[in-house]
Amino acid sequence: DHQKDRPQNILKLYASQKNSSHRDGDEHGDPPPPPPPPPPRRVRPPHRPDVDPSALPLGHRRGAARPPPPPPPRRARSPLEAPLRPRAVPPDGRAAASAARHVAGAGPGEVSIRIVAPGEAGTSSERPEEVIVEEEEEDGHATRTRPEDPSPAAGGGEGGRESSSSYQRYDIQQVARWVEQILPFSLLLLVVFIRQHLQGFFVTIWIAAVMFKSNDILRKQTALKRERKIPVLVGITILFVVHVSGFYWCYKNGDLIRPLMMLPPKEIPPFWHAIFIILVNDTMVRQTAMVVKCLLLMYYKNSRGRSYRRQGQMLTIVEYFLLLYRALLPTPVWYRFFLNKEYGSLFSSLTTGLYLTFKLTSVVEKVQSFLTALRALSHKDFHCGSYATSEQVAVAGDLCAICQEKMHVPILLRCKHVFCEDCVSEWFERERTCPLCRALVKPADLRSFGDGSTSLFFQLF
Repeated sequence: DHQKDRPQNILKLYASQKNSSHRDGDEHGDPPPPPPPPPPRRVRPPHRPDVDPSALPLGHRRGAARPPPPPPPRRARSPLEAPLRPRAVPPDGRAAASAARHVAGAGPGEVSIRIVAPGEAGTSSERPEEVIVEEEEEDGHATRTRPEDPSPAAGGGEGGRESSSSYQRYDIQQVARWVEQILPFSLLLLVVFIRQHLQGFFVTIWIAAVMFKSNDILRKQTALKRERKIPVLVGITILFVVHVSGFYWCYKNGDLIRPLMMLPPKEIPPFWHAIFIILVNDTMVRQTAMVVKCLLLMYYKNSRGRSYRRQGQMLTIVEYFLLLYRALLPTPVWYRFFLNKEYGSLFSSLTTGLYLTFKLTSVVEKVQSFLTALRALSHKDFHCGSYATSEQVAVAGDLCAICQEKMHVPILLRCKHVFCEDCVSEWFERERTCPLCRALVKPADLRSFGDGSTSLFFQLF
């Protein structure tokens, strides 16, 4: 009983202490607490009869209704409160019932997605997959239903372009990765190929390097004109002859000699052996033509005027004859290569006939170029103008604009400018226009090889 009455005793003691504290305050004369301040009084603006009430703001009009308060902002729902549930539309007539059950089971404010498969009823074949979004309000009724197109075009043109560019970058990366993977193996196969054809590989590099250097030397000797020396030309000629003769002597047992006489090899050459024969013969024939050009340079060493122009024409004729012979040189080798009975008589005859047909076109073109060069040699007049008279030279001035010396065998161009024959002939080896006015003077005819150069392209077929 004592434990039960303990809370009541505590409450009585607390009430007695509170009453005694109030009595002590009254005895000491403590002032009572101050009253609360009155509420602020609203001050209305004075009425002005001269002002139109409609011109005043809505809050200052007398008797005007206050605007309704703005609606409270809608609380954004987290993904946990508005889950997205994909669901497929049933193919039969139960789709409406299933959709109704799904919407009724969704909570307020939730978004539901329905994915329509391509094989389902009521769908289009052009849109294999369609996503339908249903947004629901607080009362549980769907207020908006719209289809979502998952294709890149639905996001606009930029989205499609970004997607396509990403696919292209992915393809480029795949190709680069593939090249990176096969590159070591390709290099390994190349090393094995060079080891199998080591002798032919180094021989081809050697004769190509000698041919390029010989072409450079010959051009320099042609540009020297009267300053070139006969002993130097003789030494260059002997070196070229020794190099060509020694090379064919080393390969006298091979099939290099017969194609030079337009005869096919005795046996059917393998593919890489046929390429080797053609490359070697093509390079050696060009170096043999350089010997002929050196002889022409020695003959026209002191040439001036018409003789210098004749030198350029002779060098051009030699080069075009060389191009014609080089076009015919691979024919016996490829004829023997394609005419292989192991492939069958019909197939070998067909490939050989096609090769000869294609070859005939290029050979006819080379023949026409060679005949045109021969006809240019028979022309005695200057092909870009005529020889100037003394009166024309006096009017133009007796000083060549190219060499800045007194004119020697002056030539009057079609644009009425006068130059030395040697100077203007050398100019037209590279250009087709007048040195002064840039007027087109030289017609678009054959390329001139009057500078002693040789075509550096290999004739493989």
